[in-house]
Amino acid sequence: MNHSTLRRLALKSAFVFACAAFTVSLPTFAADEVLRVSAIPDEAPTELQRKFAPLGKYLEAQTGMKVVFTPVSDYATVVESLATKKIDLAWLGGFTFVQAKIRTNGTAIPIAQREEDSKFTSKFITADPSIKTLNDLKGKTFAFGAPSSTSGSLMPRFFLQQAGLNPEADFKRVAFSGAHDATVAFVAAGKADAGVLNASVWDKLVETKKVDTDKVHVFATTPPYFDYNWTVRGDLDPALVKKLTDAFLKLDPANPEHKEILALQRAAKFIPTKKENYDGIEKAAHAAGLLK
Repeated sequence: MNHSTLRRLALKSAFVFACAAFTVSLPTFAADEVLRVSAIPDEAPTELQRKFAPLGKYLEAQTGMKVVFTPVSDYATVVESLATKKIDLAWLGGFTFVQAKIRTNGTAIPIAQREEDSKFTSKFITADPSIKTLNDLKGKTFAFGAPSSTSGSLMPRFFLQQAGLNPEADFKRVAFSGAHDATVAFVAAGKADAGVLNASVWDKLVETKKVDTDKVHVFATTPPYFDYNWTVRGDLDPALVKKLTDAFLKLDPANPEHKEILALQRAAKFIPTKKENYDGIEKAAHAAGLLK
């Protein structure tokens, strides 16, 4: 074999090795450059995407990463996706955070919540003029939101139990609408005599005139509790976690760009949060038999 042939073979081997090295390293590089985000489906997927779009662009500017938002069909998928590292950042309710904390062996980190989430409430609604108090729900049909919803199921159920009511025993029928806006539609259409949803979605539906308040009205409100937060998976780069946390905390309503983002998130501002804020929800979930 002459020198020229040996040289060609050596160059070919070097090229193949370089291509192989590039192929192996490319997915890792791509994964590092993409921030994968999702949210519990407490509203219609199109609405969740509309609300997230400006926030996603803002997070891209703050992190230097491409931000991809993927809506999902149920609450459990968000928790599982966070635990299996399919997503990096998730908008969770208080109960889904507790589930994520348990599923990730305590590693999931809540980084920020809206100021409103430190004193969140749920609204009991009806179109039946005979229902004026929680006790009037006896013998009536009732709609919760999704089974894993903090504000559409867990905490309202907890407060009903504190008022001496057992939904399965005292109500004629219990249904799960799947989402807060769907609960309003259930009650407005007469599919349920009453229902419960979170205060934020109720206020938005009223403001946008998507509910007829002459027909459907609030007859009771829960005591306040901690609810929604943005949570990251525990093994995310600490530098990225800090960037994300800082990005949420510096959203300023005096800045026109930030004002739009905050308005879509129905937030006055974001504040720091911590795992301990959700201990009360975890206790309520145990009391309701939703956690073992």
